[in-house]
Amino acid sequence: MRTAFCIALVSSFIAAAPASANEVETGAVMICDTQQQAERLGQLFEGKAQAAIAAINTEQNNPNACGVADVAYVQGRVLGTVRSKSHTFHVIPIIVYGVNTPAGFQAATSTVFFTLVQVKEWSI
Repeated sequence: MRTAFCIALVSSFIAAAPASANEVETGAVMICDTQQQAERLGQLFEGKAQAAIAAINTEQNNPNACGVADVAYVQGRVLGTVRSKSHTFHVIPIIVYGVNTPAGFQAATSTVFFTLVQVKEWSI
């Protein structure tokens, strides 16, 4: 089931993402296995990533549902927006192609995860 979903999601990356969105980015990002977990992470986030991640992992009874990883990835299109009391995020799928290790970036099996990108909002 997850494989079929990943294939469909990768197809949507290719069909819907603008050319500039296909650039490989690197860095430490909060990632979750599912879109719903990432949305919940955004709702709970109040400036302390590890506290929000621990809460999601406890809710999911899965110590690896969400985490922080230093990876090479390509972003997909925005799937939605989520807000906590003090932050606003876009929920975005990413395809992870590599993981940063002490020996440098190592290729990884392409895997779809979901991340949050903070949105700056101003009241007027």
